[in-house]
Amino acid sequence: MNSLRFPFLAALLVLLTFSLSGCDAIGTIFKAGAWTGIIGVFLVVFLLWLVISRIRR
Repeated sequence: MNSLRFPFLAALLVLLTFSLSGCDAIGTIFKAGAWTGIIGVFLVVFLLWLVISRIRR
């Protein structure tokens, strides 16, 4: 039982490290403002539409 405890705790620590940095990124995005996100979504949709329309020609 003790031999399984260390790898489990190490994996949990790595998982927490990645999830905390993800939360920090989400917090930064929300600090940038909702309008920035809305404009970003429209730009991505427009670029996808542009690429798809070029491929269909």
